Amino acid sequence: MPEIELGVPKGVVESLPEEDGTAEQDMRRAIAGIQSRLNDEIAGAEPAEAAEVVADAVERMEAQASTYHEFVPELRAWGQSPIYAIAWRNLYVELIGQLYEHEWLGDELGRERNFRLVEDGIRLSDL
Repeated sequence: MPEIELGVPKGVVESLPEEDGTAEQDMRRAIAGIQSRLNDEIAGAEPAEAAEVVADAVERMEAQASTYHEFVPELRAWGQSPIYAIAWRNLYVELIGQLYEHEWLGDELGRERNFRLVEDGIRLSDL
């Protein structure tokens, strides 16, 4: 099974105002950690099993993106720039997109996420 490769989206890096690159370095380290952990966990797994692991990671990234999104109005209310919260939120959203772009993983990941929705009790009859 191919390894997962993730990268820092160019638009996210360009949105950072910092000249010394600390935030960019932090993002690169975070991405390397996510990529390494995912590759370790899916090594030797079947595509369906790998999709379960990646779906867990996607849920964590969605939670992180949501947390950073909630910081934006709060920071603005305090008169502070929300640029870093926006950049981190966008980073997690972009990483989720990168995971779906892996040909061998995208369809299985979609199936796993749909399965989880149904398993959690969301049914068409509930609408």
